[in-house]
Amino acid sequence: MSQNTRYRLPLWVLLWRIKILADVGITLPRDKDYTLILTIGDPDQLRFFRGDLTEDPADAIVNAANSDLLPGGGVCGAIHRKGGPEIARECERVRQRDGPVPPGGAVATPAGQLPASYVIHAVGPVWQGGTQGEAKVLAQTYRESIRLADSLGLHSIAFPAISTGIFRYPIEQAAWVAIPTVIDNLAIARHLVLASFVLFDRVTLDIFANAALAQRRPASGKPYEVSIAI
Repeated sequence: MSQNTRYRLPLWVLLWRIKILADVGITLPRDKDYTLILTIGDPDQLRFFRGDLTEDPADAIVNAANSDLLPGGGVCGAIHRKGGPEIARECERVRQRDGPVPPGGAVATPAGQLPASYVIHAVGPVWQGGTQGEAKVLAQTYRESIRLADSLGLHSIAFPAISTGIFRYPIEQAAWVAIPTVIDNLAIARHLVLASFVLFDRVTLDIFANAALAQRRPASGKPYEVSIAI
């Protein structure tokens, strides 16, 4: 399966690119923005960077939605504002047809005026102390988002850090659920080859990047190939 060329990092961005194994010991750049690239297959990749999810050119971006698919704050509000009223209208149609989306579920709508083709509205869990199956629901949210994007024949998907905003899921714990789940499901997808985590701030990026560096190949226990671009 060939990767769409628009998702390749341009050469001029690669001012500093290190291909290393995760267990060599990486110090993440402190004074520059960076993109961490985890290569899990050929051509499957996960990418982690700080940015504006609404501007990402992935085939689908994921909205951290509420069950009623209503415009809210944070990422959800930004997607609705920048995408225009078409997204809210499509969400209303889905809600009228199917009812509320349960935690762990996801639905797709057109992306309106956004660069993406689709918005996948994924409902993550509200944090309740970690004893109410939140990790299982969060993993299901990522799985269902990937399954839905793959069923649409898409090649790329971009996530926020689902549930870490007003749903209060601790960021580090969320990263350790999200990343292995995305790795496992991207590896078996028929069409998807790129999953990005477009993160709001540097603290969240560093937490997700460090969790990504700690991942290991399930068969061999060896680290994945890692690249850092700044």
